[in-house]
Amino acid sequence: MKKLLNILSRFAIDNFIPTLWSAELLVSLKKVLVYGQPAVVNTDYEGEISSKGDTVKINGIGTVTVGDYTKNSNIGDPEALTDNSRTLTITESKYFNFQVDDIDKAQQNATVMGQAMDEAAYALANTADSFIAGHYTDAAADNLIGSTGTPTAFTAVTEAYEKLVDLSVKLDEANVPTSGRYVVVPPWYEGLMLKDDRFVKAENMNQATLINGQVGRAAGFNVVKSNNVPNTSGTLYRVIAGHPMAISYAEQVNDTEAYRPEKRFADAVKGLHMYGAKVVRPNALAVMTVNRPSL
Repeated sequence: MKKLLNILSRFAIDNFIPTLWSAELLVSLKKVLVYGQPAVVNTDYEGEISSKGDTVKINGIGTVTVGDYTKNSNIGDPEALTDNSRTLTITESKYFNFQVDDIDKAQQNATVMGQAMDEAAYALANTADSFIAGHYTDAAADNLIGSTGTPTAFTAVTEAYEKLVDLSVKLDEANVPTSGRYVVVPPWYEGLMLKDDRFVKAENMNQATLINGQVGRAAGFNVVKSNNVPNTSGTLYRVIAGHPMAISYAEQVNDTEAYRPEKRFADAVKGLHMYGAKVVRPNALAVMTVNRPSL
């Protein structure tokens, strides 16, 4: 984000370089995302994105059958593998468009345009973050704990840790790799965890290995905190656990343009951010629907 501000302060409106600015804005988005970071989703199939509706083909094959071999006997005909490919569609197209009046620029010492770009980057990132989080609905049915009608409830502080163990077991039974697992919790959930000695706080970990928003480790998960954890009715939250292989995410800042509005004495900037996400491995996601307790 600081790098973006520095670039914006160096370039005036008349020598603006669209390609350079677009690239820097995209980097800023990835720095502030929680659900959209590489430790939570993968961008293996990002490809080229030029407009809303573009698709990214994700190739895959079904399982291979294993048979018994008998000495001096012919084996069966070769098995025709089933096509297990999926399509990731760029469904989201978001923009920003703001102006900074020449008088405002003259009255302030700070780089107003740079600050505005910083706000625009955060706003786009926050919107994309919530969009990715909403894909909890595609988790495998066997990996769900609680529901809207019967959410998981807490009767003791220690249950916050124990519920994460339950999520871990769901992923174990689905043969999900243990390395790189994450769980995203709301701030109040972290508050309960801090009261449990089994929770390894981030302050006791190697800071160089922490991912965006990580507050510690518990039950084999990198515990990440976010205010974008999906919730309804104010108290019903969806705690999402999984592995980066579960969700594929593709994004592109397609265009960023600086211009002078015809009827204003102002500098203006508009930008377009397109993206899409797909749960490609539903078994690698586990979701716990939980009520916020009053412990």
